[in-house]
Amino acid sequence: MIYKSKIGDIDLSKITRLYPAAVVSVNGETAEMSLEWMDMNEGKVELTSYVLVFDFTLPKEEVRDKKELHFDTKKELLETMQEVAQFFQS
Repeated sequence: MIYKSKIGDIDLSKITRLYPAAVVSVNGETAEMSLEWMDMNEGKVELTSYVLVFDFTLPKEEVRDKKELHFDTKKELLETMQEVAQFFQS
């Protein structure tokens, strides 16, 4: 299952985790937070972007192996999530 994205081909069969997040900036630090956390803290932190994380890291591996698709809007993120979900519905 290959998903053709704006950053290249992503092999969905090798994903160990797939999740959306909001990238926020607080006091000069950047972090990924859940969408729910972002909704609860809107206005308290600076939203940098939205991201869909394709994590290929195997259990107990220390080095993270992941690809990220960044979006300016939550709507773009949700649309891409729907595209990717269709690969898993077969």
